[in-house]
Amino acid sequence: MTDAETIDIDIRVNGAGRRAAVAPRLTLADFLRVTCSLTGTHLGCEHGVCGACTVLLDGEPVRACLVFAVQADRGEVTTVEGLAGPDGELSKVQAAFREHHGLQCGFCTPGFVVSVTAFLAENPKPTDEEIREALTGNLCRCTGYQGIVNAVRAAAQDTA
Repeated sequence: MTDAETIDIDIRVNGAGRRAAVAPRLTLADFLRVTCSLTGTHLGCEHGVCGACTVLLDGEPVRACLVFAVQADRGEVTTVEGLAGPDGELSKVQAAFREHHGLQCGFCTPGFVVSVTAFLAENPKPTDEEIREALTGNLCRCTGYQGIVNAVRAAAQDTA
């Protein structure tokens, strides 16, 4: 296969079918940002360390910078844009981040919101220690994390 060759993929992104011919090495992050115009998936480190590019792939959080778009073929991807309701109403996690000052510059926020959404789906009543452990996969350089912890705690109480 040469660099000029493409592979046809079919992915559901935020509930909508997407078909595209993509280069084999196109990352899922670039597919979402460029092909789908979903720029909420941020690229920070491009090494899977910072968590800014976290999306859900078949319900599991993944680093979109480390997954090739072809690996998501026939999969279901949910980005931060797909977490809000059809009427634009914020999800409980998104609303909690806004209400409890869980963001500052906002660059890391989409990755945190997606990661926390997956975490709370798996552990709806976490302890503060479990919240802090769950947040270790995402980096923030602005907030000092207390607002983020408060937001997760509030979102957990709201879903309980």
